[in-house]
Amino acid sequence: MEDRVRVVIAEDSVLLREGLTRLLTDRGHEVVAGVGDGEALIKTITELDGQGELPDVVVADVRMPPTHTDEGVRAAVQLRKAHPGLGVLVLSQYVEERYATELLAGSSRGVGYLLKDRVAEVREFVDAVVRVAQGGTALDPEVVAQLLGRSRKQDVLAGLTPREREVLGLMAEGRTNSAIARQLVVSDGAVEKHVSNIFLKLGLSQSDGDHRRVLAVLTYLNS
Repeated sequence: MEDRVRVVIAEDSVLLREGLTRLLTDRGHEVVAGVGDGEALIKTITELDGQGELPDVVVADVRMPPTHTDEGVRAAVQLRKAHPGLGVLVLSQYVEERYATELLAGSSRGVGYLLKDRVAEVREFVDAVVRVAQGGTALDPEVVAQLLGRSRKQDVLAGLTPREREVLGLMAEGRTNSAIARQLVVSDGAVEKHVSNIFLKLGLSQSDGDHRRVLAVLTYLNS
């Protein structure tokens, strides 16, 4: 498969870990390892990297043993610093703004934050894994809504219209211009105009290239 990716899963629930493995392997992807805590995740990635077999993406629970607080996301942040090319998609039971912001504070490529309920939407979940593995972003709509809700209070966003905020929220979910146009029932040209206005108002110049989409989202989240 052209989009076939290699995945490491970090989830302390054996049942969920096996379920995620089945979802991915049934669709032609390779799960190279499954672990139950953050320490084992870091050790596994380090060993695979030493063998020249670094996976494309890690799917990790935010909360893992021993304290079930932030072990998963801390391991994810550490791995992103050590392996910038490694995609990281974290799963959480609830929207935890601090963890989402911490994860998004580094490199803008290959990052995702989804609620566990989203796994039930199998196609969207697998698409998110592939997108993150290929260097894209995948942010749960609920995560985006909460983070953007907080960000709307900031002056840097004052110049955006409600429609531009809506477009940026869909951009943060990893949607293309065409997908945004379908969602909002407008033309592709209208979306392109909104996106250009967002870049202009957030001070993202043409020289930022394709990364302007992610930089625009990060401007929201870090404002």
